[in-house]
This record gives sequence, C-alpha cells and structure tokens, in this order.
Amino acid sequence: MPKPAAESAPGTNSRRNRNAGPMATFALPITEVLVVADAWQAEPDAETVIQRAIAAAAEFVKADIGEAELAVMLTDDDGIRTLNSNWRGIDKPTNVLSFPALPPSGPSGPDDAPRMLGDIAIAYQTMRREADDEQKPFDHHLSHLAVHGFLHLIGYDHEQDDDAETMEALEQEILAQLGIPDPYSDRERTD
Repeated sequence: MPKPAAESAPGTNSRRNRNAGPMATFALPITEVLVVADAWQAEPDAETVIQRAIAAAAEFVKADIGEAELAVMLTDDDGIRTLNSNWRGIDKPTNVLSFPALPPSGPSGPDDAPRMLGDIAIAYQTMRREADDEQKPFDHHLSHLAVHGFLHLIGYDHEQDDDAETMEALEQEILAQLGIPDPYSDRERTD
C-alpha cells in the first residue's frame, strides 16, 4: 500500500502522571488521518477520537516512537475489502487493518524524514455495525480499533494466546485511561 505523505511537523506533548515523579516530556507520533469514504461524514469527531486514542496508547507504552509518523485511513467496507483481499488473501471486509512499515535499510542522517510506523485502515460500515450490535458508543469502538491498530504497528500481535492476552490487557489499560470500559467485558470467558 503506498504511503501517504504527511505534511505535519514533529511536535511534542507533555503530560503528567499523578503517580510519577517529575514531569517528563514525551514525544508523540505524528498521526495523519485521511478520510477517503463519504460514510465518515456522519462522524465529524472521528479524527479527534483517533488522535486522542493513539496519543494515549503511545504515551502508555512509551515505545521509541517520538517524531515518527503514521497514517490512519478512514475507508468503507469496499475499500477495506480490497485491502484485505490484496494483502491478506481474505476477500471480505473487516473492521481494521494495520500495515507496519519496514525498518529503514540504511544509515540515518540528520536530513532524513521522520520514521514511518505504518498505516492503519478502518472501515466505517463494519465498525458501525459492530458498535451497534455490541451496544457500544461509536467513539468508544473507534478508540479501541485505533489503539488496536497502533499496537500492531509497534510490534504487538494476537496470533498466539499469550500474545493475545498481552495485547488485550494493554488495550484495556489504555482505554481505561480514556474512560472507556473494557471492550472485552461482554465476551464469554472460558477460564
């Protein structure tokens, strides 16, 4: 998938954790949100929701991502179905896809562009249907998918049970900081 060019300049955002010592400056990734499907016009706050969720996730995991960039494409079921078919060989829509960037291949210099973390694509219709079916506020589900996609970009996955538990626990903690209830609470437990 071609990487869209971000036009934002790197910036920093400072936050203070009440339980921590002195305030530390933490560089957040630059997040470009691209709306490519008209369906998203029904959700004018989507970009703000995504920016907030990714900032919370980046701050929580404290990964080495300062001055890095990522793009979030807000698409529809047709768009994500094409991506899913082309990249994963699965010919159906899904809610979110993540495309981590390849690591740089050569030595970096002071004139290099910010490092790309990758791209996230979120499908409106699938996401809306899931939020409605699960009786979750749209912005809560969107936050969850943005956090989920971001964690994939920085190396988390859920292919193995242990990895899935780790990733889900991180998602729950990040979303709790945003005041969003556990997205997995209504799932049947098999303990």
